[in-house]
Amino acid sequence: MRVLGVDPGLTRCGVGIVEGEPGRTCRLIVGGVIRTDPGTELAERLLAIEGKLTALLTKYEPDAVAVERVFSQHNVSTVIGTAQASGVAMLAGARRGLPVTTYTPSEVKAAVTGYGDADKNQVTTMVTRLLRLTEAPRPADAADAIALAICHVWRGGTKARLTGGTQNTTRTGVRQ
Repeated sequence: MRVLGVDPGLTRCGVGIVEGEPGRTCRLIVGGVIRTDPGTELAERLLAIEGKLTALLTKYEPDAVAVERVFSQHNVSTVIGTAQASGVAMLAGARRGLPVTTYTPSEVKAAVTGYGDADKNQVTTMVTRLLRLTEAPRPADAADAIALAICHVWRGGTKARLTGGTQNTTRTGVRQ
């Protein structure tokens, strides 16, 4: 299974693609961030994110998309931008007919570190170890996106096999 993980953000949108099977070591295909200029109009920034996500989907042909679920933050403008980038990521996957699943930060942290309250450094360290990388993925947004993809391979892949891949999904494959 090949999964695109997306850590949504308007200025830095983390992306990571891993390949693997539940219970086995995953392999990193690509990781990084999509950057947009805060001085650019919102619609143009969202369009740039969508274009780069679409290019990744075309080039690497993942089987699924995992997106971090937006949670409440103190800064309302930040959460709105994150939610907009999240929607673009879900739409890009759904347009391809791919299953799109969202995970809370705690679910991802628990999957890769064993502890749902792990900090960013712990997540980055475990992603580096789990993928047997010589260097930690940077910036943290890239490591978070890679962690999302690992989480989906391990949790989503197992869940899909147990349920036949149809429970809690809409016709387009988006998990409810």
